[in-house]
Amino acid sequence: MIVNAEFKIDLNKGFPTLPNAPIVEAALGIQARAESPWEAPTVSQKIKATLPEYPKIASHNQIVQEIKLRPKKAPETTTQDLGWNGLRIQSEVKPHIAQFNRDGFLFSRLHPYETWESFLAEAQRLWQLYVDIARPTQVQQISLRYINRIDLPPKDMEFEDYIQPAPQAPQNMNVPFYGFFHQDILAVPGHDYSINIIRTIQHPEDPTTHGLGLILDITVMTIQPFALGPEALEKRLPEMRWLKNEVFYGSITEKALKSFKC
Repeated sequence: MIVNAEFKIDLNKGFPTLPNAPIVEAALGIQARAESPWEAPTVSQKIKATLPEYPKIASHNQIVQEIKLRPKKAPETTTQDLGWNGLRIQSEVKPHIAQFNRDGFLFSRLHPYETWESFLAEAQRLWQLYVDIARPTQVQQISLRYINRIDLPPKDMEFEDYIQPAPQAPQNMNVPFYGFFHQDILAVPGHDYSINIIRTIQHPEDPTTHGLGLILDITVMTIQPFALGPEALEKRLPEMRWLKNEVFYGSITEKALKSFKC
């Protein structure tokens, strides 16, 4: 296989608008270590005062588990509580969830997904609050993740009608799939990104009325840390979204695409 020395990210390339997009969750994660004092009373008070529209709040500690394996002995598990780590908050009306942690920020939009613009605007608003509280100076990693679920009709096992490449049984075995899990990790030559693609099956609770769900899970990540400045995210996020779209539209069939336009 011949690989280009540099991959072109063309932000002028458009993608179809899908009224019935199969997105079940979109998430933006930013790893950035807090450099201001990260104390539960102060951080909690600022978040609660600034975000009253996120009334569902849960506090959590950072837990580290270690498993020791020794010859002829049972595994020994030790758990260490590193203390308060941050807050998980959830909105009352829209399905927004955010985490403010000592080592980073995470924002998720659950189904129904609206638009990239609304998703990004809320993520950036909450991220700016994290920056104001934590005062990080460097970003270790950005990850943009979209989880898609393509619902098949009951008893439909023709995966190749919906995703490409589709799983195939061994050539000498004409048997159906009960499940599959396929993962690809792609480099992006000439850019500081990598792409993680997972294709798998989600079984329905009632197979007589609902078909399988084909999961197409796409994560675009930065692979180099960088200084946090005014344009630290503005340049990268459009490129990461473009890569996510390029993977998504290159992984579904025309039949699937038509169903998302309805």
